[in-house]
Amino acid sequence: MKIAVIGGTGLIGSRVAGILNARGHEAVPHSTSTGVDLLTGRGLAEALTDAAVVVNLTKPRTFDDASPAFFRKTTGHLLTAAEAAGVGHAVILSIVGADRVPGSVYYRAKVLQEDLLKAGPVPYSIVRATQFFEFIETVMSWTSDERAVRLPAVLMQPIAADDVAWAVADVSVGVPLRGTLDIAGPEVFALDELGRITLAARGDHRAVVTDDGAGLYAAASGDALVAGEGAVIAGTTYREWLAR
Repeated sequence: MKIAVIGGTGLIGSRVAGILNARGHEAVPHSTSTGVDLLTGRGLAEALTDAAVVVNLTKPRTFDDASPAFFRKTTGHLLTAAEAAGVGHAVILSIVGADRVPGSVYYRAKVLQEDLLKAGPVPYSIVRATQFFEFIETVMSWTSDERAVRLPAVLMQPIAADDVAWAVADVSVGVPLRGTLDIAGPEVFALDELGRITLAARGDHRAVVTDDGAGLYAAASGDALVAGEGAVIAGTTYREWLAR
């Protein structure tokens, strides 16, 4: 099966393409570096020629007010090109709880992307994942200095990128869900506690200060970022991943 992986050179995309190719499929990674720009549509028709499935793993450069326009344009270009090429299945990666954090413009933009896909002409699947282990230290860097890291105590259920990639690969070779699959890690943490675990594992002696107004995830509350009933629970724990 030929599968076009848009955003296929990134953290998840490169893993998805590798998994699919190892299974005997023809998974072709595409990105701006290979001449495919989903924001302008450049190279997209060629990338989707003879593809049975397209997996869209692109994201904007920033998580600010520009993100809704990004997802509106890229999803429009993707659906138009996929319909013209006769692609039978479109898969996107979204975020667990995207519809439960209205205070975040980026989360609202992801819901917009989902809604456009659902209303479009191509059979679809949406995989929603929780926050990646690989991004926790980036999140910490947004609200840190040489002495302390400020983080909210919001609950989250993070997951390894490898586990996300396996889920996306599995869905992409199956029958279109015409719905959503949630995937999450096996443990729920408060983000400030995740920060303390991470700093200890890295031998970093800075303090973590609980600040419920700090950073992107301050917009979430309660269990908005925690997977609900029916989610697929991956096996890799955060401490296992940190120890690698």
